[in-house]
Amino acid sequence: MSTSSYIVTFKKNTPQSEIDEHIKKAEDAGATIGHRYTSAILGYSVSVPDDAVNALDATHPNIDFVEADGEVTTQGKALLTK
Repeated sequence: MSTSSYIVTFKKNTPQSEIDEHIKKAEDAGATIGHRYTSAILGYSVSVPDDAVNALDATHPNIDFVEADGEVTTQGKALLTK
């Protein structure tokens, strides 16, 4: 079974109880929570089976976004050469 990783981010004033409920639904669908974010952003990282990705419920009114997790760098590639 194939899995994908995502970052789920909630709106600033979302109650922790709603975040916990969302996490529980994802876990019940077979997802594995990687990290909970509680400082700069509210949310969590998750690995979820591809056939259960809808359990992340991106339409939830308190979700800012659900995006694929991936490598982020501070170094860009040079687009122009001299």
